[in-house]
Amino acid sequence: MAWTADDMPDLTDKVAIVTGANSGLGLEISRHLADHGATVVMACRNSRKADDAANAIRREVPHARLEQRQLDLADLTSIATVADVVGADHERLDILINNAGLSGSDRTTTTDGFETIFGVNHLGTFALTAHLRPLIERTPGSRVATMSSAVHRLGRINFDDLMAERAYKALRAYAQSKLANLLFTAELHRQFTTSGSSTIAVAAHPGGAPTNLGSDNHGVTGAIAKLPTFTGQSIQTAALPMLLAVTAPEVRGGQFYGPKYQVSGRPVIETPSRRARNVNDATRLWELSERLTRERRQQRQDGLSDPV
Repeated sequence: MAWTADDMPDLTDKVAIVTGANSGLGLEISRHLADHGATVVMACRNSRKADDAANAIRREVPHARLEQRQLDLADLTSIATVADVVGADHERLDILINNAGLSGSDRTTTTDGFETIFGVNHLGTFALTAHLRPLIERTPGSRVATMSSAVHRLGRINFDDLMAERAYKALRAYAQSKLANLLFTAELHRQFTTSGSSTIAVAAHPGGAPTNLGSDNHGVTGAIAKLPTFTGQSIQTAALPMLLAVTAPEVRGGQFYGPKYQVSGRPVIETPSRRARNVNDATRLWELSERLTRERRQQRQDGLSDPV
């Protein structure tokens, strides 16, 4: 029998963070977590939209326990600030859902000088997880879950030009970032296992999801954003792989969940691409991400404005 949100366990007393919780998948995921008893920290870039989203959830789920935090994944200072606030407010963190992401037609850079798609989708996720990791690992049975995409299968990590300074194509940048999400998950899972931690790292993708991602783009990324028009998959169905990954008791670290038919269908365990299973690339990307985020934060603290 297909897994549905009705199969989610009771989450009372658990604390979850959902990035990009103000719309689309993040909003749907937050609603279900709150409905099942979790305290949900809605970490969003736009505070007004986060407030509106929280009010929408409360209208459907009167017992919802929600908190809103302003988070800009394009700004390492914002990431550190949110992590500090959450750490001060909560003694536990059971679920971290790295859901927020973006695509774009033109090359831009983050506050810290990173190419925006890679900087937000991967480096922002990496930095947030790193800041929250002590709190997460103090929480028995906790989970870190990162939203990837079926498009990761088109991705390749260009270690010689991670920031696409020499050549930029929107689809290539997005696919690289979604592949990076899976390499990040694999290495994080390996580290949890090696250290004997009870925390697990998992990943999911929604298939064709009716969200705002890429909806303003033209070309291939715009076409990908319109997949739900052709698959007929609802946002409720698209959210199921992630909901299963962060709540089902049978889930194991390192697993990747997605729709049975890639763009639609019931949630199932999926085998990621061969590149997403490259252990050497996972280790190399982790070390590089660690260096980039550490060096850039130090530069900003020292008052330097030159991009990375």
